[in-house]
Amino acid sequence: MKNIIILFVLVFSVSAFGQSNKEAEELVKEVINKISSYDNFKANLSYTMVNNDMDINEKKTGSIIVSGDSYRIEMEGQIIICDGVSLWTYIVDSKEVMLSNVADSEEDISPTKILTTYDENYKSSFDNDKKYKNSDIKKIDLETSEDKGFQQLSLVVNSLDKSLESFSIYDMNGSVFTYHIIDLKPNIELPENTFKFETSKHPDVEIIDMR
Repeated sequence: MKNIIILFVLVFSVSAFGQSNKEAEELVKEVINKISSYDNFKANLSYTMVNNDMDINEKKTGSIIVSGDSYRIEMEGQIIICDGVSLWTYIVDSKEVMLSNVADSEEDISPTKILTTYDENYKSSFDNDKKYKNSDIKKIDLETSEDKGFQQLSLVVNSLDKSLESFSIYDMNGSVFTYHIIDLKPNIELPENTFKFETSKHPDVEIIDMR
């Protein structure tokens, strides 16, 4: 009888774990589908980069605009612009812009793919150790066996309204990059050349073409 009870508990636990993973996957898909349904969106960001081994704890604020494969990130001292083909990285203090092809960059971790595309190779699971005051807030870890240049992604989502609260990227060197989404506004009017670096507005900036 004892062995039967143990077997029953194990079977029930595995089944519940599998169901939990399925629910996590479905919730991630719903959140991403909601974001990808927008023509575009803009959100303010709170950014942290932590590496305990290197004693790094960096914090910044900024904004992100996404439209299709294009995006623009403005963070303290840095502007990153992508039109889906070219990528401009502007370091304000150095007055330099690194220009490269998207195909040559780490496109697998671009904001457009993280925020608007669900990769079927991901294995999604709830982080049940992470608790929030609002029970609708859930943390979901996404792992993949494929080489994507990072170890893991984590999303914090609101299961009630299917909104994204934050996402974290865990890289191969032990660094964790976290972006907290603040005040997301969908389908806004975008100025012309939002996703182009306009040299005419920055005549003193050096363009370093790495294409």
